[in-house]
Amino acid sequence: MLLLLLSLGLTGLAADSFSKIPVSEIADQGHAADIKNPSFAELWAYLMAGEEAFLEPARNSISDLCYFSAEINAYGELINIPKINKIAGFSGRKHLVLAEIGNYTLTHLCLDPSYPIRDRLIKSITEAAKPYDGVQIDFEAIPQRNRGDFIEFLGLLKASIGEKTLSVALPARLSLATDVLSYAKIAAIADKLIIMAYDEHWSSSKPGPIASMDWCNRVAIYAKTQIPAQKLVMGLPFYGRAWGNIKTDKAYKFSGIESLVSQKAVNEIQRIADIPWFRYEESIVVDVYYEDSNSLRKRLELYETLDIKAAAFWRLGQEDRAVWEKIGFK
Repeated sequence: MLLLLLSLGLTGLAADSFSKIPVSEIADQGHAADIKNPSFAELWAYLMAGEEAFLEPARNSISDLCYFSAEINAYGELINIPKINKIAGFSGRKHLVLAEIGNYTLTHLCLDPSYPIRDRLIKSITEAAKPYDGVQIDFEAIPQRNRGDFIEFLGLLKASIGEKTLSVALPARLSLATDVLSYAKIAAIADKLIIMAYDEHWSSSKPGPIASMDWCNRVAIYAKTQIPAQKLVMGLPFYGRAWGNIKTDKAYKFSGIESLVSQKAVNEIQRIADIPWFRYEESIVVDVYYEDSNSLRKRLELYETLDIKAAAFWRLGQEDRAVWEKIGFK
């Protein structure tokens, strides 16, 4: 039996005090004629290579498209570069994204100036970016000892690409103490900083909003103290997450199997091709937090009140398509 608890991320309230909204009414919220849709100087969105069909609904609602993503192979070479001709129909600015999410060793080798990889990689990025309006760096696995090298790398890359826009995607931070990469130092080099204001709660955390309104407010307020207004782009999530109160997938030693049989009152153990096997049923409570067009509009309204001029969405194909009716850029 599966018990599903929908914890709607629409109001920014704590899970024990959220307003209860009939599912049938959720899609109808926010369509009143007197609602003023948020409008920004720039609206960016990410598009995964291979998912170009998802661009169509947003085509006329965004100013900048971040094409995700070129990669770095084990030799420090740029590979899997998205082909810009596949998004030729988009008339806005196009940015080539280079992402390295989890390989700290590879990032170290690419950033440390004592290795020959860095300069070769910068030349490769510059060449790949020629048909694009800009380059975005999304390095999320930077070893502590390479933080200064990262700043130097960005400076060299900006000098190499010249007038093209250099943007950098950075994790959400709330204070100077946690801002280990330094928004301010990066803002002194890059043209745009995309602050990824999502994953306040993540797959292995306790259940909660991907980005609560209060948390986003605090992230944005700190970012404004470190980043010039014309360079700040606040990132918003399109996705949701589910958390179960019980995780059943695991390995057992024999004594653990014996305890499980006892705890779950298993009264029949079968053998399949000589291998013992049994099944039991478990009740699970699942918390689901997600984003719809109304929560996204509310978050954009929050950023608008803070006089933030640009926002970015992760990522096309994951959204409630009604969002494109409720936002715009000037």
